[in-house]
Amino acid sequence: MVTPSENKLESTHEPVTLLEVARVAGVSASTVSRILNGTARVAPGKREAVEQAIAKLNFKPNLFARSLKTGITMTVGVLTQSIESQYYSRALKGIEVGLQESGHSPIIVSGHWQADIDLASLKVLISRRVDGLIILTGCIDDASVLDVARNQPVVITERALQGPNVCSIKLDQRRGGYLATQHLLSLGHRRIAHIAGVQHRPDADERYQGYLKAHQEAGLTVDPALLVQGDFTDKGGRRAMEQLLVSGTPFTAVFCCNDESAMGARLALFERGIRVPQDISLVGFDDLPISSYMTPPLTTVRQPIFEVGLYAAHKLLNMMGYPADEITVPPLELMVRGTTQAA
Repeated sequence: MVTPSENKLESTHEPVTLLEVARVAGVSASTVSRILNGTARVAPGKREAVEQAIAKLNFKPNLFARSLKTGITMTVGVLTQSIESQYYSRALKGIEVGLQESGHSPIIVSGHWQADIDLASLKVLISRRVDGLIILTGCIDDASVLDVARNQPVVITERALQGPNVCSIKLDQRRGGYLATQHLLSLGHRRIAHIAGVQHRPDADERYQGYLKAHQEAGLTVDPALLVQGDFTDKGGRRAMEQLLVSGTPFTAVFCCNDESAMGARLALFERGIRVPQDISLVGFDDLPISSYMTPPLTTVRQPIFEVGLYAAHKLLNMMGYPADEITVPPLELMVRGTTQAA
C-alpha cells in the first residue's frame, strides 16, 4: 500500500536528498555516503537497507558534488577519429559494454586524423576532469601521449608505446595484409591490385607491406600500375576502382585496405557490369558487421574491433583501481565468403 508521504514524494519534482535515503534506511547519512563512495565496510543488512531505500526513493546521487569532494567524476574520455565510421562505432560499442558495470560513462570526441585536433580534443577531455583516457588510434605523437599520462591513466590502440601510466595494444596489420593477398594467390590470381589506405598511416602501410610480402614469397614482382590510392572510405574505394578500370591495367583480383573501400570498389564494378567474383575477386579488411550482408558476402580479414574496445575499457578500469576481467584479444583471421574464387 502506498502511504500519503510516498504519494507526496512521487508528486514532487524536488530531488531526493541523501538525508532522506538515510532516514528510510534507518542509518546515518555518513553511512549512506560511504556506501555510495565505495569506501564503507558495513553489515550486509545495512547495505541492503540502503540499496532498497535508494531504489524506493529513486535517489540519484549528485555526481558533480561528489566529484568536487573526491576528485572522481566517474567519466572516461574517449578520443576516436570518426564517429560515423563503422569501424570506430564498433570499437566504441566495445568500450561502452566494457564500462557499463563500473558505473563510468564515456565522453567521446573526434580527432579527424589530424594531430593538432587530436591534441586539442584531449585537452577538452582533460578539462572535463575525466578519470582516464582511451585513445583509438590517432595521429598524436608518442611524446604528447606520455605527457598526458603524467596526470591520468591512458590506454591507446594501434600503438606499441611503453611508459608510466600508459597501456597500448597493437594488432598485426602486416599479417592481415599477408593473409588477404596469400588467399588470392592460393586461388591462382597473379595480377592482384591493391587499393591502399591513407598515406603515411601505420595501419595502411603495414597492410601494404603484408601484400608485398605475400608476392615476394610467391616469387612475383608487383606491377606499380596495380597500386592505387584510397582513403579508407567507400567513396575513396569507388574512385580508386574507377581509376584502376580506366587505366586499362589487367587484373583479376583486388585487395582493398578496408571493408568500406571494398564496398565502394564493389559498386564501381557493379556499375560497369563486372561480376564479383566471376570476373574479379575482391577482399576487404576489418570484417565490419555489414560485410557479411553484402551481395555476395565479402571475403575479408577480421579485426577483433569490438574486443579491442572491450580490452581498452577493462584495462583502463584496472589502471584506475577498479576490478575488471582480463580480456584476451584474438588474432586477425581471414573470413572466406562469396567475393573470391579461383582465377
